[in-house]
Amino acid sequence: MDKIDCVVVGAGVVGLATARRLAQAGLEVIVVEATEDIGTGTSSRNSEVIHAGIYYPAGSLMARMCVGGKKALYAYCADHGIPYRRCGKLIVGTTEDEVAKLASIKAHAEANGVDDMKTLTGEEARALEPALNCVGALLSPSTGIIDSHAYMLALRGDAESAGAAFAFHAPLMGAKVTTDGFVLHVGGDAPMEIGCKLLINSAGLAAPSIARAIDGMPADRIPTAYYAKGNYFSCSARAPFTHLIYPVPEPGGLGVHLTLDLGGQAKFGPDVQWVDKIDYAVDASRSERFYPAIRRYWPALPDGALSPSYSGIRPKIVPPAIAKQDFLIQGPQEHGVSGLINLFGIESPGLTSSLAIADEVARLADVRA
Repeated sequence: MDKIDCVVVGAGVVGLATARRLAQAGLEVIVVEATEDIGTGTSSRNSEVIHAGIYYPAGSLMARMCVGGKKALYAYCADHGIPYRRCGKLIVGTTEDEVAKLASIKAHAEANGVDDMKTLTGEEARALEPALNCVGALLSPSTGIIDSHAYMLALRGDAESAGAAFAFHAPLMGAKVTTDGFVLHVGGDAPMEIGCKLLINSAGLAAPSIARAIDGMPADRIPTAYYAKGNYFSCSARAPFTHLIYPVPEPGGLGVHLTLDLGGQAKFGPDVQWVDKIDYAVDASRSERFYPAIRRYWPALPDGALSPSYSGIRPKIVPPAIAKQDFLIQGPQEHGVSGLINLFGIESPGLTSSLAIADEVARLADVRA
């Protein structure tokens, strides 16, 4: 049986960032991934937005990881030549009541460390986006967009350059806690046993089930998995916007917002469904509820312009009645298993936060370099 320093379960964006961080610190790292490639799950099904950190509860891991991760991510993109654009985001109020809420949104963002928000009149907002309908807005200059696949490829390249290895079609079937670490049973075409001292559970949607497969992990410390499916629609008409456009948040979510990819293609979403199983099909009929919501800020949206684009599933660890959650980065202090770090509920802003989460994992693992 091979014995190494560390195994990372999951080759999504956070698993890749963590493998890179630990390998560059001098650890011998293997990443085991159940599918055929990096980033095939949640990491490849998102809006590719670099979030500023505006809405998350003050003091939460999401707020701290997003604000710190955003700065690290922009620097990483610049250093590695990864396509990105700091396009900015407008949060728009289309009524006086909505505009009245903008001040509290700005204050909350500032409490989270987002110090570049600007209040705009409707006229100032339309000077930036002439097709926009609004009474007032907030500008978030540090919101951006990224080529997430190029980012993940760069993380993998860094990890491999530092000595990390990757095993694909290699699902973790089970693990056992031993006196000096773990024995892992890895399935696939070439089943194997691996011994390691440090085990990072970064399996995204499967993280709770991976934790349950670890003999010695207390069952009462494993959260229940819930799936929140977000449906997104693309627009056949060219949307005349250069900023991302978000409405003032509504109860239960951020509303139907407009995001852009690096090619300028507009997408609208999410339409959230709580589902019992992983299913990425998008029902075209669900677009009908989007039109009135979008036309509040873009009145010129043509009839019939929306078509299914993609869906993503958030790895929730709270039920629909609660919906809002924080990242749960769970180390030995929380569950009592030496050398095990579980990453539960790493949903948006997981991509933005990925480098900061990797640093937090290294801290919990007492990796200094």
